[in-house]
Amino acid sequence: MERVQGIALKYKEKIPEEFVRSKDEQPGITTVKGAVFEVPVIDLSNPDEEKILQSIVDASQKWGMFQVVEHRIPGEVISKLQQVGREFFELTEEEKEVYAKPLDDGTLEGYGTKLQKEVHGKKGWVDHLFHKIWPLSAVNYQFWPKKPSSYREANEEYAKWVQGIGDKLLKWLSLGLGLEEDDVKEALGGENLVYLMKINYYPPCPQPEVALGVVAHTDMNIITILVPNDVQGLQAFRDGLWYDVNYIPNALVIHIGDQMEILSNGRYKSVLHRTRVNKEKTRMSWPVFLEPPADLQVGPHTKLVNKNNPAKYKTKKYSDYVYCKLNKIPQ
Repeated sequence: MERVQGIALKYKEKIPEEFVRSKDEQPGITTVKGAVFEVPVIDLSNPDEEKILQSIVDASQKWGMFQVVEHRIPGEVISKLQQVGREFFELTEEEKEVYAKPLDDGTLEGYGTKLQKEVHGKKGWVDHLFHKIWPLSAVNYQFWPKKPSSYREANEEYAKWVQGIGDKLLKWLSLGLGLEEDDVKEALGGENLVYLMKINYYPPCPQPEVALGVVAHTDMNIITILVPNDVQGLQAFRDGLWYDVNYIPNALVIHIGDQMEILSNGRYKSVLHRTRVNKEKTRMSWPVFLEPPADLQVGPHTKLVNKNNPAKYKTKKYSDYVYCKLNKIPQ
């Protein structure tokens, strides 16, 4: 299968037709010009934890997205993660294909280009690498690059730090629903909750106004903790319009995903977002998806449902939810 990185080297002026989005999707037409989506920015070093909690709840209800600063993950841990990811994508195609996703075995893990059923055969201008980074029992090292040699160490170090952020966010999101601080995490798998790393690689694109990196979607997992690079590209949908999300150096971007919306019975909203690409520069991002174990049933939390507040969502095995979402089957 031809990768976008290879296509980008061949097509210097005009991109193949399968990458040209319909008019109602083209970012050149559908983006609000000159306006930046001022996503809430939350300082996690604030000594007033009640204020952090309120800010997170407010952002999760109204926006489904926020950015966190002063998150305590050392800058060098993040820059090493970014460096080894870049180095992997700079390997030769043959070296990368060693980690290609196995065909049709249902796993998301591995190096690839296609993620979900492509509507009208249209493709996103992006290649990716997926692999689980936590818990150790879920990690499959066959999908972790051996080159660069420091890849494993950089990802293991980041995995330790990102769990600390994940636990804090789940605690605050739980308290924000009026639940005990561990209720949300326990309902979503407890210590078996999976941290899935993805690297998105968006090569320079000669026609960025008609292409998309990743098409409009909500994340199907619980929450996403994303490290961007400094090339603007993330967009969010609000009030019927698409906006660029402001890039903040050293911030982590947090998305509320579908499972959190379901568990909260709709009190938190998963965010509709997409990514644009750049004419001159490569854009990359490192989202970590917090997921329930595949066979866990997820539905509205029992403490949030009663006669006056019935369940608004079905309870469903997470692997079934994923299958439907990737294959565009109604849930």
